[in-house]
Amino acid sequence: MSSDTPFSLQDETPEALDRFYNQSRPIDLASWLSELPLDQAWRYLAAMPLPRQAATFGALSLEDQTALAAVIPAPSLNVIVALMSADDRVDLFRCLGPIEQKRLLQSLPSEVGRDIQQLALHAEETAGAIMTSDYAVLDAKMTAPEAIDALRGQASGSETIYRSYVVDKTARLIGSVRLHSLIIADKRAVVAALMEDDPVSVTIDTDQEKVAQRIAYYDLLAIPVVDGAGRLVGIVTHDDAADVMQAEATEDFKKISHILPFKQTMRQAGIGVLYSRRIIWLALLVIGNLFSGAGIAHFEDMILAYVSLMFFLPLLIDSSGNAGSQSATQMVRALAIGDVKMKDWRALILRELAVAAALGATMAAVVFPVGAWRGGIDVALTVELTMFIVVMIGSLVGMSLPFLLSRLRLDPATASGPLVTTISDATGVVIYFSIATMVLKL
Repeated sequence: MSSDTPFSLQDETPEALDRFYNQSRPIDLASWLSELPLDQAWRYLAAMPLPRQAATFGALSLEDQTALAAVIPAPSLNVIVALMSADDRVDLFRCLGPIEQKRLLQSLPSEVGRDIQQLALHAEETAGAIMTSDYAVLDAKMTAPEAIDALRGQASGSETIYRSYVVDKTARLIGSVRLHSLIIADKRAVVAALMEDDPVSVTIDTDQEKVAQRIAYYDLLAIPVVDGAGRLVGIVTHDDAADVMQAEATEDFKKISHILPFKQTMRQAGIGVLYSRRIIWLALLVIGNLFSGAGIAHFEDMILAYVSLMFFLPLLIDSSGNAGSQSATQMVRALAIGDVKMKDWRALILRELAVAAALGATMAAVVFPVGAWRGGIDVALTVELTMFIVVMIGSLVGMSLPFLLSRLRLDPATASGPLVTTISDATGVVIYFSIATMVLKL
């Protein structure tokens, strides 16, 4: 948290503060508090009504929650955590140290403490880790009015009641029903007749990215999470799915740039963390680039005879790398969102071959007159042929690498950017001077 505030309160009387808190949304209050020093942020937070305290504290980033929790007196923190939603408080719990976790569990109501411990057991980046236990359940034998009365009693402790879940006596998920259906139903209608059988669901160990994709694909407000026996154990809401997609997209961007993942934000990450996450791939790519240098050294005599060839070298290898990066980025994203599957590779490679040929021919036509002007017809022909071939190869490499890495059960995001460029550079150098050797008859 910084010491700069986006605005200041001119009047801090209890009446003015109450009016300010009531007129502001929790997310706006959280944004304001995050810019204040910790002790001042807690002073303002403590002045809020308890429900607003919990909502505002829950809207802070996990980093700010953890920092603020360190200055909040234990009794006050316990009350705030108990009022938070189940998934938000378990996220905070995971960020605390072992001593703070133990102290918090001992002072919370036993039911809340057990719920936190149960949710915290699930592996990170799975449905179990991001689900909440705050959901509404109904019995299939209830009439519509009875179901609405039941929801009225569960509403305050549920993330959403727009869709409720129907379970049997063993808590096994058997259906779901919309609130809209219950409201417009005949008074004698029972839930069993209104519910949708076999609702879309995920298991506890389903990867969180697949959970988010399924919520988006089926356009759901929430998706139920079941255990191995089909018992309902939680739900993942659309807002948590959106957070997952944002986190996954951020991670993919880092991988595309060959930056190893780190949990801190850019503002919080220290020099050592940023250095260690970037140096490994940079060092490996340097080794890869040595092959480009070796290729140039191998054709040193030709370069001395035709110095004009060096003028086009950066242009050619950059064009190959750019074409490859375009293909790789498109394919990584398509694989990530499930737009393409491994079985599509054969059809896609043929289409990419046609697209790459058209791109290569266009770019070759552009560079031919420049080559003729700089070095004559022979050099122009060399540059033109090389441009056509390297753009095709770069595009095919960029499209194929994500598929290959997926087949090897590696993250395809690592195929983009610098890796494709490094491969394209090395092959481009060899192709360029090999063609020059044949055309110029050296």
